[in-house]
Amino acid sequence: MMKGGLARELMRLTVLCIVAAFVLGPLIATALGGFKSNLEIRTNPMGLPASWELTHYLSIIRDPSFWSYLGNSLVISLLTVLLTLLVGAAAAYVFAQIRFFGSQMLFSYLLLGLMFPFATAILPLFLKVRDLGILDTYWAVILPQTAFGLSLAILLFRTFFEQLPRELFEAAYVDGCGYVRFFFRFTLPLSTPILATVGTFVFVQSWNNFLLPLVVLNSREAFTWPLGMMQFRGEYMTAWNLVLAFVTLTILPAIVFFLAAQKYIVAGLTGGAVKG
Repeated sequence: MMKGGLARELMRLTVLCIVAAFVLGPLIATALGGFKSNLEIRTNPMGLPASWELTHYLSIIRDPSFWSYLGNSLVISLLTVLLTLLVGAAAAYVFAQIRFFGSQMLFSYLLLGLMFPFATAILPLFLKVRDLGILDTYWAVILPQTAFGLSLAILLFRTFFEQLPRELFEAAYVDGCGYVRFFFRFTLPLSTPILATVGTFVFVQSWNNFLLPLVVLNSREAFTWPLGMMQFRGEYMTAWNLVLAFVTLTILPAIVFFLAAQKYIVAGLTGGAVKG
């Protein structure tokens, strides 16, 4: 029995190490590539640098445009998270707490958004953004990202809200607490895990979004970091060491955000898995 348990543990550890290698390998190679020359990146992409060149990282950090791209991405991502959490939580609260005619059909209709990739709607989105007069602004990126993130947000929020004790609302209702007041005073404070889960997913997706900003942003002052990365691509060659250094520095905020909310993400994803 002990041998069988040890074998299972070894198998599990082996699988986890393989998965970790697939995840961490490209990240480590990217970080190391920022210290290499272009020639060394081609000849030794996965190994340690022959000489650690800090000039690539320092040149990017000293460039004011890098901080401008980073600031634009941060503003867009945080506003997208805020809108998605507010609208998604409110909509999911209605589906979880209030029964009305056609609620299940409307909920299923909203979930259809999970079936369509973002790229399929890029042309209609561009036309709508242009008609609204918000082209080349933060809102041209924030509003479409919020709309496409609501399907998953509502699904996760509703699953979590349905697990909250029904007796809590009934007791609050007896004391004169309505749906709106109960939502802000009780539901949201009890939903920290799922708020962190949805917020992290939305933040990372918005932070790494390339296609939508490419289509709706024209001025360099409004560029996000994925668009700013294109400045290292010339007509005949690409400065891959600068690109890799730029990518390493710009993915750090997303990694820090994820690590800070990790325990809440686990609690949020497992909170609605078991009733009772």
